[in-house]
Amino acid sequence: MQLYNKLSAKEREALLEEAGEDRLTLSFYAYAKIGNPHLFRNHLFLAWDQMEVLGRIYVAHEGINAQLSVPAKRFNEFKSFIDGIYFLEGVRLNIAIEHDLKSFLKLKVKVRDKIVADGLNDETFDVTNKGVHVDAARFNELIQDPNTVLVDMRNHYESEIGHFKGAVTPDVDTFRDSLPIIEEDLKEHKEDKNLVMYCTGGIRCEKASAYYKHRGFKNVYQLEGGIIEYARQVEQQQLDNLFIGKNFVFDHRRAERISEDVIAHCHQCGKPCDTHVNCANEACHLLFIQCEECAEKMDHCCSTECQEIVALPYEEQKALRRGKHNSNKIFKKGRSEVLKFKQ
Repeated sequence: MQLYNKLSAKEREALLEEAGEDRLTLSFYAYAKIGNPHLFRNHLFLAWDQMEVLGRIYVAHEGINAQLSVPAKRFNEFKSFIDGIYFLEGVRLNIAIEHDLKSFLKLKVKVRDKIVADGLNDETFDVTNKGVHVDAARFNELIQDPNTVLVDMRNHYESEIGHFKGAVTPDVDTFRDSLPIIEEDLKEHKEDKNLVMYCTGGIRCEKASAYYKHRGFKNVYQLEGGIIEYARQVEQQQLDNLFIGKNFVFDHRRAERISEDVIAHCHQCGKPCDTHVNCANEACHLLFIQCEECAEKMDHCCSTECQEIVALPYEEQKALRRGKHNSNKIFKKGRSEVLKFKQ
């Protein structure tokens, strides 16, 4: 019974290019009580591997969080499968605006303690007691109400390239960091303001809305389907688009453009740019914003130190990495001291 990937990312990439078949990039989540996450994980892997589904999926006792690439011709088969799981029947699928043949190159289904790490150890907190879900039209009305506080529940490197006009964008590295900061900043408005939240696809807001209700906030709302669904509804219904810039996504595309505004800057030269890259030095792999000119000048590296390393023969680079863990810089997501315009 195969419960793991047999192909490397490069081998899979070659097969996808050779096949040339359309694939759909999508995501979904559901909070539910899963008694045996490991058994559920194996069930998903076996079924989706047969359907040639690729992606990154987290399963926990509290539910499932999935980002996937599905062969277009097998979408109906995929949909029938998840509808056959009682807590996933009819689940909203966030279909990407921009599709990429290689958005995912492996099928990874992992068991985690939680599908969204929150740092909470409060057994009285009920994640299913969520806030009010609103569609794009109602969301636009709410966020233009002076009695509303709009909060971006994403991390700093996400909101840096795109966010809603007038949103509070916490300067945080993780979702768990944002929960206490936002609560402290808004503690005087638990009853007299509308707390409206948004994130990429809705999963973080779902937990955050339940958390803030648990902490005494009275008027809590979240954007249904997140930025992904908002962009779709805005286009279909010809609504005003109040999002500026790009929506960061967690696959090889890294972002979807929602508006033509470029609100970020190259972390190396400071010119307008909103293209995220990973440092070409595999021992670094730092995520940062780099323009085309700096990419050419720096050989797609974040620093001269990394540039010198990638200039070495590949075997020498491997020898330098041998026995070492990835640098913690990989998690700084643009906060590294080597980036002149991100200090």
